[in-house]
Amino acid sequence: MIGLYRPGDSLLHRMPAGLKLLLLIASIVTATVFVRTPLEVGVVVLVVGLLFAVASIPWRVAVAQLRPVVWMLGIIAIFQVLITSPARAVVVCGVLLISVALAALVTLTTRVTDMLDTVSRALGPLRRFGVDPDRIGLLLALAIRCIPLLTGIVQDVAQARKARGLQWSMTALATPVLVRALRTADAMGDALVARGVDDD
Repeated sequence: MIGLYRPGDSLLHRMPAGLKLLLLIASIVTATVFVRTPLEVGVVVLVVGLLFAVASIPWRVAVAQLRPVVWMLGIIAIFQVLITSPARAVVVCGVLLISVALAALVTLTTRVTDMLDTVSRALGPLRRFGVDPDRIGLLLALAIRCIPLLTGIVQDVAQARKARGLQWSMTALATPVLVRALRTADAMGDALVARGVDDD
Protein backbone atom coordinates (compact mmCIF):
# COMPACT_ATOMS: atom_id res chain seq x y z
CA MET A 1 0.00 0.00 0.00
CA ILE A 2 2.98 2.31 0.54
CA GLY A 3 4.76 4.07 -2.30
CA LEU A 4 1.96 3.42 -4.86
CA TYR A 5 1.29 7.02 -5.84
CA ARG A 6 -0.89 7.39 -8.92
CA PRO A 7 -0.49 10.74 -10.69
CA GLY A 8 -3.65 12.75 -11.17
CA ASP A 9 -5.24 16.18 -11.10
CA SER A 10 -8.18 15.57 -8.79
CA LEU A 11 -9.03 17.68 -5.77
CA LEU A 12 -7.48 15.04 -3.52
CA HIS A 13 -4.26 15.05 -5.53
CA ARG A 14 -3.99 18.83 -5.22
CA MET A 15 -4.60 18.97 -1.48
CA PRO A 16 -1.47 19.58 0.66
CA ALA A 17 0.01 16.42 2.16
CA GLY A 18 -0.17 17.82 5.68
CA LEU A 19 -3.88 18.57 5.37
CA LYS A 20 -4.56 15.10 4.01
CA LEU A 21 -2.71 13.46 6.88
CA LEU A 22 -4.65 15.54 9.42
CA LEU A 23 -7.95 14.71 7.74
CA LEU A 24 -6.97 11.04 7.67
CA ILE A 25 -6.34 10.99 11.41
CA ALA A 26 -9.55 12.92 12.11
CA SER A 27 -11.61 10.64 9.87
CA ILE A 28 -10.31 7.45 11.44
CA VAL A 29 -10.90 8.77 14.96
CA THR A 30 -14.41 9.96 14.01
CA ALA A 31 -15.33 6.61 12.45
CA THR A 32 -13.98 4.73 15.46
CA VAL A 33 -15.94 6.84 17.95
CA PHE A 34 -19.24 7.47 16.16
CA VAL A 35 -19.90 4.53 13.82
CA ARG A 36 -21.98 2.13 15.89
CA THR A 37 -24.33 0.22 13.55
CA PRO A 38 -23.95 -1.78 10.32
CA LEU A 39 -26.09 0.84 8.55
CA GLU A 40 -23.70 3.59 9.54
CA VAL A 41 -20.81 1.42 8.32
CA GLY A 42 -22.56 1.10 4.97
CA VAL A 43 -23.04 4.86 4.68
CA VAL A 44 -19.36 5.55 5.44
CA VAL A 45 -18.28 2.87 2.97
CA LEU A 46 -20.31 4.62 0.27
CA VAL A 47 -18.65 7.94 1.15
CA VAL A 48 -15.20 6.39 0.96
CA GLY A 49 -16.09 4.80 -2.38
CA LEU A 50 -17.17 8.22 -3.62
CA LEU A 51 -13.80 9.67 -2.57
CA PHE A 52 -12.01 6.99 -4.59
CA ALA A 53 -14.19 7.92 -7.56
CA VAL A 54 -13.40 11.63 -7.12
CA ALA A 55 -9.70 10.76 -7.11
CA SER A 56 -10.20 8.70 -10.31
CA ILE A 57 -8.74 5.59 -8.69
CA PRO A 58 -9.75 2.44 -10.66
CA TRP A 59 -11.77 -0.01 -8.62
CA ARG A 60 -9.24 -2.78 -9.27
CA VAL A 61 -6.50 -0.64 -7.73
CA ALA A 62 -8.71 0.17 -4.74
CA VAL A 63 -9.53 -3.51 -4.16
CA ALA A 64 -5.85 -4.43 -4.43
CA GLN A 65 -5.08 -2.10 -1.52
CA LEU A 66 -7.61 -3.88 0.70
CA ARG A 67 -6.93 -7.49 -0.29
CA PRO A 68 -3.95 -8.01 2.08
CA VAL A 69 -6.08 -7.30 5.17
CA VAL A 70 -9.06 -9.47 4.23
CA TRP A 71 -7.72 -12.58 5.99
CA MET A 72 -7.05 -10.59 9.15
CA LEU A 73 -10.55 -9.11 9.06
CA GLY A 74 -11.95 -12.62 8.66
CA ILE A 75 -10.21 -13.77 11.83
CA ILE A 76 -11.37 -10.68 13.74
CA ALA A 77 -14.93 -11.19 12.49
CA ILE A 78 -15.01 -14.78 13.75
CA PHE A 79 -13.84 -13.72 17.23
CA GLN A 80 -16.31 -10.83 17.31
CA VAL A 81 -19.21 -13.10 16.38
CA LEU A 82 -18.23 -15.60 19.07
CA ILE A 83 -17.62 -12.99 21.77
CA THR A 84 -20.22 -10.31 20.94
CA SER A 85 -22.62 -10.43 17.98
CA PRO A 86 -22.68 -10.45 14.16
CA ALA A 87 -23.70 -6.78 14.12
CA ARG A 88 -20.73 -5.84 16.27
CA ALA A 89 -18.46 -7.88 14.00
CA VAL A 90 -19.68 -5.89 11.00
CA VAL A 91 -19.01 -2.61 12.80
CA VAL A 92 -15.53 -3.53 14.03
CA CYS A 93 -14.37 -5.02 10.73
CA GLY A 94 -16.09 -2.27 8.78
CA VAL A 95 -14.29 0.50 10.69
CA LEU A 96 -10.96 -1.28 10.24
CA LEU A 97 -11.60 -1.67 6.51
CA ILE A 98 -12.61 1.98 6.23
CA SER A 99 -9.42 3.05 8.03
CA VAL A 100 -7.24 0.99 5.69
CA ALA A 101 -9.12 2.32 2.65
CA LEU A 102 -8.66 5.94 3.74
CA ALA A 103 -4.95 5.38 4.40
CA ALA A 104 -4.64 3.78 0.96
CA LEU A 105 -6.43 6.73 -0.62
CA VAL A 106 -3.96 9.16 0.95
CA THR A 107 -1.07 7.01 -0.25
CA LEU A 108 -2.44 6.78 -3.79
CA THR A 109 -2.95 10.53 -4.08
CA THR A 110 0.16 11.80 -2.28
CA ARG A 111 3.79 11.69 -3.39
CA VAL A 112 6.09 9.98 -0.91
CA THR A 113 8.44 12.98 -0.99
CA ASP A 114 5.57 15.28 0.00
CA MET A 115 4.72 13.03 2.95
CA LEU A 116 8.33 12.94 4.12
CA ASP A 117 8.71 16.70 3.79
CA THR A 118 5.54 17.18 5.84
CA VAL A 119 6.80 14.88 8.59
CA SER A 120 10.20 16.63 8.64
CA ARG A 121 8.57 20.05 8.96
CA ALA A 122 6.21 18.85 11.68
CA LEU A 123 9.13 17.50 13.70
CA GLY A 124 11.19 20.66 13.20
CA PRO A 125 10.35 22.17 16.62
CA LEU A 126 11.73 19.02 18.29
CA ARG A 127 15.27 19.86 17.19
CA ARG A 128 15.79 21.67 20.49
CA PHE A 129 15.23 18.35 22.26
CA GLY A 130 17.83 16.54 20.18
CA VAL A 131 15.48 15.10 17.55
CA ASP A 132 16.86 15.08 14.00
CA PRO A 133 13.88 15.46 11.60
CA ASP A 134 16.08 14.80 8.55
CA ARG A 135 17.25 11.48 9.96
CA ILE A 136 13.69 10.48 10.81
CA GLY A 137 12.69 11.40 7.26
CA LEU A 138 15.50 9.19 5.98
CA LEU A 139 14.31 6.30 8.16
CA LEU A 140 10.77 6.70 6.84
CA ALA A 141 12.04 6.80 3.26
CA LEU A 142 14.03 3.60 3.84
CA ALA A 143 11.01 1.91 5.42
CA ILE A 144 8.83 2.92 2.49
CA ARG A 145 11.39 1.60 0.04
CA CYS A 146 11.92 -1.65 1.93
CA ILE A 147 8.26 -2.67 2.07
CA PRO A 148 7.84 -3.28 -1.68
CA LEU A 149 11.42 -4.57 -1.83
CA LEU A 150 10.71 -7.21 0.83
CA THR A 151 7.42 -8.08 -0.86
CA GLY A 152 9.29 -8.70 -4.09
CA ILE A 153 11.78 -10.96 -2.31
CA VAL A 154 8.99 -13.02 -0.76
CA GLN A 155 7.24 -13.37 -4.12
CA ASP A 156 10.44 -14.45 -5.89
CA VAL A 157 11.27 -17.02 -3.22
CA ALA A 158 7.68 -18.31 -3.19
CA GLN A 159 7.79 -18.84 -6.95
CA ALA A 160 11.14 -20.63 -6.72
CA ARG A 161 9.81 -22.79 -3.88
CA LYS A 162 6.76 -23.73 -5.94
CA ALA A 163 8.94 -24.58 -8.95
CA ARG A 164 10.90 -27.00 -6.77
CA GLY A 165 7.71 -28.66 -5.50
CA LEU A 166 8.17 -27.34 -1.96
CA GLN A 167 5.16 -25.01 -1.81
CA TRP A 168 4.11 -26.43 1.57
CA SER A 169 7.53 -26.06 3.21
CA MET A 170 7.79 -22.99 5.45
CA THR A 171 11.53 -23.59 5.84
CA ALA A 172 11.99 -23.36 2.07
CA LEU A 173 10.31 -19.95 2.23
CA ALA A 174 11.56 -18.42 5.48
CA THR A 175 15.27 -19.28 5.17
CA PRO A 176 15.90 -17.85 1.67
CA VAL A 177 13.79 -14.77 2.46
CA LEU A 178 15.79 -14.12 5.63
CA VAL A 179 19.13 -14.57 3.84
CA ARG A 180 18.18 -12.30 0.94
CA ALA A 181 16.70 -9.69 3.28
CA LEU A 182 19.91 -9.60 5.35
CA ARG A 183 22.06 -9.32 2.23
CA THR A 184 19.89 -6.46 0.97
CA ALA A 185 20.14 -4.72 4.35
CA ASP A 186 23.94 -5.05 4.28
CA ALA A 187 24.06 -3.59 0.77
CA MET A 188 21.85 -0.66 1.79
CA GLY A 189 23.99 -0.06 4.87
CA ASP A 190 27.16 0.00 2.76
CA ALA A 191 25.52 2.44 0.36
CA LEU A 192 24.52 4.76 3.23
CA VAL A 193 28.03 4.68 4.70
CA ALA A 194 29.48 5.45 1.29
CA ARG A 195 27.26 8.53 1.16
CA GLY A 196 28.41 9.77 4.54
CA VAL A 197 25.52 8.56 6.68
CA ASP A 198 27.03 7.13 9.87
CA ASP A 199 25.84 6.25 13.35
CA ASP A 200 26.79 9.54 14.99
